[in-house]
Amino acid sequence: MSSLTQSSAWLALQTHQRAIAQMHLLELFEQDTRRFEKFTLFFNDILLDYTKQPITDRTITLLLDLAHQQGLADWIARLFAGEKINSTENRAALHSALRGKQAVMVDGVDVMPEIKRVMRQMECFSIAVRSGGKKGYSGKNFTDIVNIGIGGSDLGPFMVTEALKPYASPHLTVHFVSNVDGTQLFETLQSLDPARTLFIIASKTFLTQETITNARSARTWFLTHGGNEDNIASHFVAVSANRAAVKEFGIDPDNMFMLWDWVGGRYSLWSAIGLPIALAIGMDNFYSLLAGANEMDEHFMTVPLEKNLPVILGLIGIWQINFWGITAHAILPYDQSLHRFPAFLQQLEMESNGKRVTRAGEIVDYSTSPVVWGEPGTNGQHAFYQLLHQGTQTIAADFLAPCQSHHMIGTHHHLLLANFFAQTEALMRGKTADEVRVELESQGVANDLLEKAIPHRVFPGNHPTTSILFKKLDPKTLGSLIALYEHKVFVQSVIWNINPFDQWGVELGKQLASKILTELNQDAVITSHDVSTNGLINYFKTNQ
Repeated sequence: MSSLTQSSAWLALQTHQRAIAQMHLLELFEQDTRRFEKFTLFFNDILLDYTKQPITDRTITLLLDLAHQQGLADWIARLFAGEKINSTENRAALHSALRGKQAVMVDGVDVMPEIKRVMRQMECFSIAVRSGGKKGYSGKNFTDIVNIGIGGSDLGPFMVTEALKPYASPHLTVHFVSNVDGTQLFETLQSLDPARTLFIIASKTFLTQETITNARSARTWFLTHGGNEDNIASHFVAVSANRAAVKEFGIDPDNMFMLWDWVGGRYSLWSAIGLPIALAIGMDNFYSLLAGANEMDEHFMTVPLEKNLPVILGLIGIWQINFWGITAHAILPYDQSLHRFPAFLQQLEMESNGKRVTRAGEIVDYSTSPVVWGEPGTNGQHAFYQLLHQGTQTIAADFLAPCQSHHMIGTHHHLLLANFFAQTEALMRGKTADEVRVELESQGVANDLLEKAIPHRVFPGNHPTTSILFKKLDPKTLGSLIALYEHKVFVQSVIWNINPFDQWGVELGKQLASKILTELNQDAVITSHDVSTNGLINYFKTNQ
């Protein structure tokens, strides 16, 4: 047994969970009429409501004891001080510096001047493209931006540009290509004019196989549809740390935007990886995005743990996962603009905390990251909410919604929010057999049919949800929301004593794929793998 699961704070939470395990959420509401006052937090225009969680005052006290026991406050300070807390790669994790204002030292060097230099470069470039000052090889303005990246070089900027479309230039369309499946690149390029298309190749190493394969194919398309070698420099830019590889590709090194090893991919949208965001919404709005995240950083650093939104959100997750056995977490934004937010959080949480060993390399004996998934409301209600309400497993869920819509069409927004409020109440409250019986009797259902129908219409309720309401989805608010979840992930990593900033789990498949790629180009029957993999490869080779 690990020291964590045998610690006094952990054992106290286990005892407490057993004491309240049989209590329905409705009972907790009936016992404490001040739940909303006690279990909500505010940050600027954001409201965090965790009243519909199986918690009491005692729960929060014990969770905070666990946070203190694990040295959370010290770890927060170390994160922002630039210490090399990414121990397996001997790196700092300084994504917060990208949206900060104060000097931050890495290996004795203040990184802020270099961050500001790249920001100015992004600003000048985005202004030139958006204003028409920078043109394509034929003298035409750019109308389409194609961002080629994968993972953090795609999910973050894609999510943000979709979320902030109301702030985007009507003269530029941003496209994202990430999948090495040629279908995505083909379908993206087939309707574009190469003379009006600007490509961003986003890869820190400029060696990422999927990204470079897509980049080379895009380059070939450009050269065979009107462009020439000399035009590459004006139609392709790079976000990378590998200057030599960028230059070899044919990109002007002056059009390379620098990345640093202390910026993890899934935390990189604040850096030059956010160039497509700046091009889409303008640098002023990009700065507002950074400002919103920076304000959440300041909150996370300075506000007491019991009033700290990322801390409380993270600890509620610990309570769900480690003491209630919840293994899946749904992200349910009631805002179509956030339709990529669940996918973004999948990487942020599962790549960060999907770990099985502690910082010291010891195998954990407790659960870490849950499965994160989701869809926008109300679409999800007509897909998987059946399982949320009446399935055999409990799914934790975060519901997010804006009070104001960018597109006030008739009564659409009131209907959307009516569903938002109703779903969290229904998941908490449920419906008893007696309530179903009264309902069916009032509808005149015959007695012989009534009793058969009741079991199918009972809802157990007692499903935990967290609600996040915000005034409007503007750049600043979105920045705060993203940083809220970034820091939530960090809080949980501290409790679990794991490193959230490496991702060795993505490497093994890549290594094997490189070997198999060579085999696919050979005529020989493959026998070097297990019988299943051999059979699959040989079937493919026979039928390709």
